[in-house]
Amino acid sequence: MAINTIIIIVMLLLAVLFVIYIFTKKDDKLNISSKERDSKMYSVEMMTKFIKYRMDEITRTNLMDVGLSEEELKRRKTKKYELKKALKGCTYGDINDKKYVKELIFDLLHREYGVNQVNITNAIDFDNPDNLTSCDKFDILLYLYKKEFGYEGLTKLIQKYSLDELKTVYGADQPSYVITAEEISEIFDKEYETLSFEDRLNILTQRIYQNYKGYSVVDEIRDMNIDGISGGVSGLPESFMYQVASLGDYVKQTQSKQIPRAYDSVWIFFKGKSIEMSCLTFGSYDELKRVCQNIYKYNNPGQLSDTNGYKINEMKDGSRVVVLRPQMSESWAFFVRKFDTPNAVLENLVRQPGKEFVIPMLKFLVKGARVTSLTGEQGCGKTTMLLAMIKYIYPALNIRVQETAFELHLRKVYPNRNILTLRETETISGQEGLDVQKKTDGAVNILRRGCY
Repeated sequence: MAINTIIIIVMLLLAVLFVIYIFTKKDDKLNISSKERDSKMYSVEMMTKFIKYRMDEITRTNLMDVGLSEEELKRRKTKKYELKKALKGCTYGDINDKKYVKELIFDLLHREYGVNQVNITNAIDFDNPDNLTSCDKFDILLYLYKKEFGYEGLTKLIQKYSLDELKTVYGADQPSYVITAEEISEIFDKEYETLSFEDRLNILTQRIYQNYKGYSVVDEIRDMNIDGISGGVSGLPESFMYQVASLGDYVKQTQSKQIPRAYDSVWIFFKGKSIEMSCLTFGSYDELKRVCQNIYKYNNPGQLSDTNGYKINEMKDGSRVVVLRPQMSESWAFFVRKFDTPNAVLENLVRQPGKEFVIPMLKFLVKGARVTSLTGEQGCGKTTMLLAMIKYIYPALNIRVQETAFELHLRKVYPNRNILTLRETETISGQEGLDVQKKTDGAVNILRRGCY
């Protein structure tokens, strides 16, 4: 009898242990699936899709079918119009429209999608810096410096760590201007501090915005007070990869990222120096192509096509943008050139020994109405110098300007002066513009022919 009782107790214990084991396994599976679900749901890709869907839904909804009061209908229409305008303007480089769209994305992620302190790490692993890419680290550093210094943030970062000095990177024979992923990692380790949830969500919002309406990894850099930025100008172009597709060993070498591709090409123009940002990448040819197709479209300059393989235009903030595409160019490429109009004064530009003679000479050349030519290599500061010299033209003299693309924007600087600027179009040549100028009461004629 006692033996039977022991056997029954043992069997019951085994049954209980088996049930516990089964439920434990189920809980583990539920936990794993929950983690996998969160990892997918709160990825940058999925949240970008959500933002695209919600923006499309907000701008396309027929408010007349919702049954709103007259006051609410009017308010919703105004919001809808503002959003449509901002979505269009932010692609042209309008900082205010960009800010408006980002604020809406921030709210949608936090209030509707449910992004919180925990699940946000599925998109960018802020809690484990070792898991961050060089792009992640650069974005975080730039955010922190922008938060403190505004649009001087990138300049302060570069100057603090002397990132604009010549250096010889591994595998190179000669020194060059380059900012490497290793340098960004070292700076990140020195400066990284625990970010608040608001800071983290702001960084994530920027990442989603630049994938949705912005200019990919160069979106925030373009807004900084630097001389310019370009992409697609180094590395192997896509066409070359098709040509060598039969060379198996070479393809394996390029696929292992030992050789950079065209979409790994990000360069900035900083104080007259062309600096490669090897720490950044567009990630794919398609992303580089998307940026090139969007960055030039302010004021509808026409379509970039095989037959018209380049476009020269301006952005809403007055930056000059040049875009090229195959077949004219070996790869998709863009160049954005910015001009620091407020600081374009001779005293800021001419600082070398002997400036006490050069500056008065330049002033008297202008005041004496002498025919003057400014020449030099690309990026040497011809446009900036011209802006500084125009200040000394007597206000009584009417100014007429002929440009390839609007860049000087003199009427923004001198709104009360008699100034008119003409530019070339697809149907009107620069010579025709000069002929027209002769009949517009101009006293001073400025001819700008940029080196593109």
